[in-house]
Amino acid sequence: MTNKVIISAALTGAITTREQCPAIPYAPKELAQEAKRAYDAGATIAHIHARTDDGFPTWDVETFRAIKAETKAICPEIIINFSTGAIGVAKEERIKHVIDVKPDIAALNMGSMNYAIYSSKKKKFYHDHVFANPFGDIIYFLEQMNEHGVRPEMECFDTGHIGNTRPLIDMGLLKPPYEFSFVMGVLGGIPATAENLANQKRNIPDGSTWQVIGIQRQQWELIAAALTLGGNIRVGLEDNFYLPNGDMAQSNGDLVEAGVNLVRIMGKEPATIEETRKILKLESVN
Repeated sequence: MTNKVIISAALTGAITTREQCPAIPYAPKELAQEAKRAYDAGATIAHIHARTDDGFPTWDVETFRAIKAETKAICPEIIINFSTGAIGVAKEERIKHVIDVKPDIAALNMGSMNYAIYSSKKKKFYHDHVFANPFGDIIYFLEQMNEHGVRPEMECFDTGHIGNTRPLIDMGLLKPPYEFSFVMGVLGGIPATAENLANQKRNIPDGSTWQVIGIQRQQWELIAAALTLGGNIRVGLEDNFYLPNGDMAQSNGDLVEAGVNLVRIMGKEPATIEETRKILKLESVN
């Protein structure tokens, strides 16, 4: 088991707002600055959604191009991971920025699910959607990533999503090295518990790399479990606004710093850019 831990920073997401957390970045320059703060604190991968300047999610190719250019101008080393997640957006639009801008990595969502936020206090649902990722769309995204030299990061919101990799491997579309992300704590997906995380790990092919993506404040407990189980970790304002002591983070850098502290408490060290590329067998630089 390697002593090095890859730390990813999910900078903004698609639905979080500055009303919820003032540090959420919107514009390309703001995302670049947050990527630099995350990198300086110890992250080697920046997971990026695009926003309009007033905060709405966008799949505009030129916005993604500007994000990559701004980020590389001030933080050329960081590994860029673009999201392809969307609800109610055509598959061609969900992948066009990956084809044209060519990040190092792109998220490949591995199955459909109900995706909701529920308030027990108000007894009502928020963001009650169906996140549709049928096999036909997954295959289309994967073919495009393979053709353009972009590594798929398989985002699995439940155990069945891990199982969805099997026919793709059998078809020869999904090739090693396999890179999994276990997204835990989204209503409609797998609950965020250490027991469930251990089960997710048991279901992936031998030799795979994996990280945990814990949603909301349960993130820190899952990070501790992932470090115990030999996994990598993701932090960032997309997933959780709060530090382990309950204070709201002032930047993605604050969250990465807290993740680094946990990594070191567990007797491990954050991976460098060179070590991250070696662990993920990510040789090409887009």
